[in-house]
Amino acid sequence: MTRENLEKNIVAILVDEFEFENPGLNDNLRDVHGFDSIDAIELLAKIEEMLGFQLSRKEKEQAMSIRTINDILDYIVSMQDAHKTD
Repeated sequence: MTRENLEKNIVAILVDEFEFENPGLNDNLRDVHGFDSIDAIELLAKIEEMLGFQLSRKEKEQAMSIRTINDILDYIVSMQDAHKTD
């Protein structure tokens, strides 16, 4: 999946599932949109669905540094790349 397609999917999830209004790619999700750890867990489940594979505990822990939509996109691209060789 291209980064552009990922962006469309992630923004749609954030708007539809988490009720974000006009999310910016560099908005701090916690500060601007009230995104919390429970939301992050739910989003990781959506990302796993989108990718079509389960993330390991270590991969999920790597997601804890995510703060923006751009961070989410970088994370997903790195997970896709990591699983291409599996």
